[in-house]
Amino acid sequence: MLKLYVIRHAETEWNAQQRMQGWKDSPLTEAGRKHATLLHDRLRTIPFTAVYCSPSDRTKETAQIVLGQRDVPLYFDERLREIHLGHWEGKTIAEIAQMDERNHYHFYHEPDAYEPSVGETFFDVQHRAVAAIHHIAENHSNGHVLVVTHGVVIRTLLVYWKQQTMAELWKNSRVYGTSVTIASFNGQQWVVECESDISHLESELTHL
Repeated sequence: MLKLYVIRHAETEWNAQQRMQGWKDSPLTEAGRKHATLLHDRLRTIPFTAVYCSPSDRTKETAQIVLGQRDVPLYFDERLREIHLGHWEGKTIAEIAQMDERNHYHFYHEPDAYEPSVGETFFDVQHRAVAAIHHIAENHSNGHVLVVTHGVVIRTLLVYWKQQTMAELWKNSRVYGTSVTIASFNGQQWVVECESDISHLESELTHL
């Protein structure tokens, strides 16, 4: 049995400012590093055999903190990168709502209808994210594998694993920074065992 521990990167400066990041990047906040350290403590006894990580700096730093001194093979996969948001990247959600009202509405309310002039649709992200996890499953028939990625990627994977439609993208649990989603694969079927869990942040919940 293969078990994937899929985590979202820790909070970044742009997350705190409600700026869209996409393929751009910003450093982890002090709170983000603290949350990643708490996740390190939570997962310290899980015998990971490999780590697959988005090549963004924010996921790399999160992975380093979560792994600590463990010597585990680390692979970077472009297919785990966040959704490409084109002209939205670096802008606040409020700014985007003003400059691109129609697409902003589709993004949050009709995700299956979201079609930017520059960037990716949610279907594009799901296509490459699913290909990435199939690649992992082909190379690891059993064991525990850590996957460090992004919020939209995780949401599209949940839609795939739960056999939902893309219109249901935002109906699942909120994907907080350092949240843990566990999905197991028996060679034929995926099962979501844990969805966007942040129990390691219990002492921090009042600040989220």
